[in-house]
Amino acid sequence: MLRIAVPNKGSLSGPAAEMLHEAGYQQRRESKELRIVDPENEVEFFYLRPRDIAIYVSSGRLDIGITGRDLLIDSAADAEEILPLGFARSTFRFAAKPGTANGVEDLKGKTVATSYEGIVEGHLADNGIDASVVHLDGAVETAIELGVAEVIADVVETGTSLRNAGLEVFGEPIMKSEAVVIRRTGADAEDPKVQQFLRRLQGVLVARTYVMMDYDCRVEQLEKAVALTPGLESPTVSPLHNEGWVAVRAMVPAKEAQRIMDDLYDIGARAILTTAIHACRL
Repeated sequence: MLRIAVPNKGSLSGPAAEMLHEAGYQQRRESKELRIVDPENEVEFFYLRPRDIAIYVSSGRLDIGITGRDLLIDSAADAEEILPLGFARSTFRFAAKPGTANGVEDLKGKTVATSYEGIVEGHLADNGIDASVVHLDGAVETAIELGVAEVIADVVETGTSLRNAGLEVFGEPIMKSEAVVIRRTGADAEDPKVQQFLRRLQGVLVARTYVMMDYDCRVEQLEKAVALTPGLESPTVSPLHNEGWVAVRAMVPAKEAQRIMDDLYDIGARAILTTAIHACRL
């Protein structure tokens, strides 16, 4: 049975559970549940603190896990990313009072407060910067006001909380993070159970990215229509009862669907429909 670690709380928890549900897996009904078994899919889920998941996976006690790329790197655990999941995206950056620094090269001799000392220490070392790193659990914005540090390093989404604290981001992003599937470094990459799990999640990602488009068009306009909707392999084309007309079906990127519908209409296509894709395998 495949043993999988899932975030039990925070910004990763809800989207992870939703994706797993869309992939056909049972999920817990109560937030207090720490373990559930999905016998039909031969999977056992363990609901753990997101920050601990990389440690559990690296130990080999669990086969794979879902966590944040930032948490994986910060843990320094013997685990690796195998599939990005596209949610819980964030950017990790330095911030300070205006005029303190313009880039990482200005941090020499300064003190940096963060909840992710593993990431920050690694980034400073990569850039040859000798600076002190202070670990704080949350609310790092107050570290500068209270004199604990001159600079902070934290996840930045809108930047509103930093501006409210009189701080501004500077320099290049330290890293960009999102939810990822991880496994122990060196684990069997061809494990059929793991590959099936990854295929299901990849199917959800594709289903969220594409829609199915159906339309009718004149035969003489078919080549132009197919150029607009090439599909993943090629579109399905079927003759209609009315001579000279065909029905076309193809997957198209969801974000481009409205533009494609307009272009198809302009070349004479009619009865243009889009439908959501709930699951797929490529």
